[in-house]
Amino acid sequence: MKKIVIDPVTRIEGHLRAEVEIDENHVVREAYVSGQLFRGIETILQNRDPRDSGLLAGRICGVCTNSHFRAAITAVEDAYGIDVVKNARIIRDLISLSLFIQDHVVHFYHLHLLDYADVTKALEADPKQTSKIGHKYSHRPYANSHEHYASVKEKLQKFVKAGRLGLFANGYWGHRAYRLSPEENLLLLSHYLEALKFQTNISQAIAIFGGKTPHPQTIVVGGITSVRDMLNPQRLNDYIFIMKEAKAFIDRAYLPDMRLLVDKYREEIEKGAGRGNGNFLSVGGYRFDKAHRLFEEGVIFGEDLDHIQPFDARKITENVERAWYEGEEIRYTDLNPDGTLKTAGDKEKYSWIKAPRYDGKAMECGPLARLLVTYHQGNGLIKPFVDEFLQATGLKMEDLHTTIGRNAARAIETAYIAEYLFRFVNTLVENIKYYDTTTWRPYTFEALPAAAKGNAFLEVPRGVLSHFVQIEERKIGKYQVIAPTTWNASPKDGSGQRGPYEEALVGIRLQDPQKPLEVLRVLHAFDPCIACAVHVIDPKGKELGRFKIHQCCSL
Repeated sequence: MKKIVIDPVTRIEGHLRAEVEIDENHVVREAYVSGQLFRGIETILQNRDPRDSGLLAGRICGVCTNSHFRAAITAVEDAYGIDVVKNARIIRDLISLSLFIQDHVVHFYHLHLLDYADVTKALEADPKQTSKIGHKYSHRPYANSHEHYASVKEKLQKFVKAGRLGLFANGYWGHRAYRLSPEENLLLLSHYLEALKFQTNISQAIAIFGGKTPHPQTIVVGGITSVRDMLNPQRLNDYIFIMKEAKAFIDRAYLPDMRLLVDKYREEIEKGAGRGNGNFLSVGGYRFDKAHRLFEEGVIFGEDLDHIQPFDARKITENVERAWYEGEEIRYTDLNPDGTLKTAGDKEKYSWIKAPRYDGKAMECGPLARLLVTYHQGNGLIKPFVDEFLQATGLKMEDLHTTIGRNAARAIETAYIAEYLFRFVNTLVENIKYYDTTTWRPYTFEALPAAAKGNAFLEVPRGVLSHFVQIEERKIGKYQVIAPTTWNASPKDGSGQRGPYEEALVGIRLQDPQKPLEVLRVLHAFDPCIACAVHVIDPKGKELGRFKIHQCCSL
């Protein structure tokens, strides 16, 4: 067996290390995925006022700030039994769903696309032929003119000629696993650049109700504070306008690009590249009327889509046998003499990430899990979106249980959310129209119980997010978070059961072990979000230097 190490895995949030063992045919036989940085936000939350939990928990991540903020406040509301009023729930949902759209588009184009698109090959493209390909996958392709593609090609040529690929650095250009034609590369990369503007606009939409992004400030225990934005017709119109533009990009660029990707990488799908163990978890949510919600809850074991089990939070456990903890205490395992992690032994600890299990099983969560559970639970809203994509691409449902399939599920979900998000806006407008402008449930903090426990289970872009809070003497006594990547990137447990990342890596074949592009494809398809932090260390943990930043500004 030969070991390949990628450290760090780039184009993700946080610091992730991957080790794979390959046989003589370059097939992955074992995998170890390791979260490399310890955050400790849960410790920081102890002894804090529960009402401040969102402001602190939002700092768990620089990308998922809205998700952690909302989950923390929701857990405290659950502890105190505070029911959130309708308008507050709608605005929270609008903030969350906007983040779904932004996160999914940014993930595909800016974090994952370069695993499939070769920047240097796009320089050989014919702009006119590129335009024709755009029409092959969409009736109204986005920004599809000869002049536009010629302009994009010129920009790329300047990057390459200068020897500074900038945004497109760290790619395995010329790798045999790339399959797109020059024109297809140019088409996708043109949308890469358009998506840079897209994510800026969506951030503005999130900030309309969140106050700012990242790290919103308008969600408070009992409701929301962005009342003036809700009651301002211009602010509502600004939000609607941005989301309509976003929907156009999704329908005319993102979905067609995913159909193109499926078409060109169909062989990988047929081989089942990236297939996991078939266990999926969704907690559902985002109800916009009494009869409809966007996502259903349920648990799938072993790809048995005909017998979906109800979700039961009591079946969740966390294992630390292979993580750098011992009970509640941190226990870091020394490195090998050569600086590598001790993953060769069967009982070594090798990650800061714990290993959550549901009913003893490793579970995958995220867009694919939500799609499978929601579709097979009979949700009529999502069905046409899934059926249309499968029919257009010739895929079967089981084909989505792959690396390309995870990307397809994310694109389908984005289009689905972009369509129904306006139902939430309409409900909000109707409430205001009939003088329901309440946004906060009054309470007296001193009258609330001095001790309480609460939790929150939310579907967020990368999957199931749960926060648990224990309040003692009106202060946070204990706090616990299980994020989507905790589920998906978990290390092995005591029985040797792999986490979803590791399971999806086993069985893939590398064309060039010196350039493990296929490993990156599998990992990036999950949209990893290791809790982010910036540290300067050497492999043995020695401090290399301290840096003080002097800020100066003038008005």
